Amino acid sequence: MPEITALFWDIGGVLLTNGWDRLARAAAAERFELDPVEFGDRHELVVAAFETGGLGLDGYLEHTIFYRPRPFTREQFAEFMFGQSHPHPEALEVVERLAAGRRYLLAALNNESLELNRHRIERFGLRRYFSVFVSSCYVGVRKPDEAIYRLALDLTQRPPEECVLIDDRPLNLECAASCGMRTIHYQGPVALRHELRAFEVEV
Repeated sequence: MPEITALFWDIGGVLLTNGWDRLARAAAAERFELDPVEFGDRHELVVAAFETGGLGLDGYLEHTIFYRPRPFTREQFAEFMFGQSHPHPEALEVVERLAAGRRYLLAALNNESLELNRHRIERFGLRRYFSVFVSSCYVGVRKPDEAIYRLALDLTQRPPEECVLIDDRPLNLECAASCGMRTIHYQGPVALRHELRAFEVEV
């Protein structure tokens, strides 16, 4: 079995809470008294462009929220969006230890909109850990599209059999595996450490 040289990490659902998932949007609908069905429908119409860099935060808010007058501001809604992000400290501790060891290339491989991605990188100091951010908003393609995994391999110049993707969504892992990458289904920090050891990756 080839030695592992690179670890690719999903961010939302692994290292941090999901930034703007179904639960966060439901909380926003309740907090701002939005029609959840209408909001959900409008979100689905623009989310692909939002997460692949074709639509910025202002455009997203225009299409989903501020297509009519509201009793709150864009700034208030954006602040709420950003406030949904929280760390998973035990998972971050694993990444921190691996980064300190400098044995592996560590890269983020995630789906996220531009402004939210930047906020989370800054807010949680993710540059301390990752050499590369293969974020959908930068590369114009989302998981589970095979193209994003191929691009991640090209950008890091690693053969797929030397790479592990850690992700909480099985479909993302299935598509990475079809490209030859090894995979870990993230189910908590204890299981993560165990599965990394199975690949002879010492934390």
